[in-house]
Amino acid sequence: MIPKGKLIIIGGAVDKGSFTDSDINNKNSDKHIKFFETGILRRLINESKHKEQSRIEVITTASKIPKEVGPEYVKALESLGATNVGVLDIEKRDQALLQESVDRLRAADVVMFTGGDQLRLTSILGGTPFHKLILSKYQNEEFIFAGTSAGAAAASNNMIYQGSSSEALLKGEVKITSGLGLIDDVVIDTHFVHRGRIGRLFQAVVGNPIVLGIGLGEDTGLLITDGHMMEAIGSGLVILVDGQQIKDTNITQVEMSQPISIKNLIVHVMSMGDIYDLQTSEMTIGAVAYPQLVKKEDPDDY
Repeated sequence: MIPKGKLIIIGGAVDKGSFTDSDINNKNSDKHIKFFETGILRRLINESKHKEQSRIEVITTASKIPKEVGPEYVKALESLGATNVGVLDIEKRDQALLQESVDRLRAADVVMFTGGDQLRLTSILGGTPFHKLILSKYQNEEFIFAGTSAGAAAASNNMIYQGSSSEALLKGEVKITSGLGLIDDVVIDTHFVHRGRIGRLFQAVVGNPIVLGIGLGEDTGLLITDGHMMEAIGSGLVILVDGQQIKDTNITQVEMSQPISIKNLIVHVMSMGDIYDLQTSEMTIGAVAYPQLVKKEDPDDY
């Protein structure tokens, strides 16, 4: 079944505009604003059912500082013209069982899951009426599930929840559990380039090569439509790890905590405007012009 909804998964540190930053008077604030106005949150609004009038619920369940994070997203979205934004803070599982929470979700056109701890998301929301309604709306309505960092990592069936970057290619160092289940046969890692997590994704893929590894850079994401068409959005890189052509690996021979070898692993690098089809495993490089991020007349900006 082709879902009617859309997914927007983001690697973290989404640009919310320099007006929300502590360095608002920094001389480089112009370059942030220029991309902010054409970036991920603008795309989220444009892709939503009612555009600026869409009901957007910012869900802060994953965060340890929900009172700070929620209003920041509200301010950013409203500055882009959104007129109907709220914060839905579900801190405990019993709150996900409340009819009030379910009713707010039912009225939403977009949910935006913030960063934090993805295990909080699955343990608090998994199997609740709230979770089941998210899955139903994604399948049957013009609905957007958006998530950054933990919110993105939890979107798939397979979810990385633990594993150091430095020891990621030692057998058993990467821990995977079940996610929220909006998309099958992928595993998503976030803050990917900044935190050097490519080894985590290699191990996640070699354990079952039918799964495509998706590594999302910061302020970078994928817009997924029809359940399989993925478009890179944002200012950075998306790394795809395709294990279907693996010819050999020692993962079943080595002991726990020993290094893993992999032969013939395929890696793709996507930037804004590139397209990848999950059904055909084909990537198309786009020709998108990035917004001008710096003023050329000021050499100090480089």
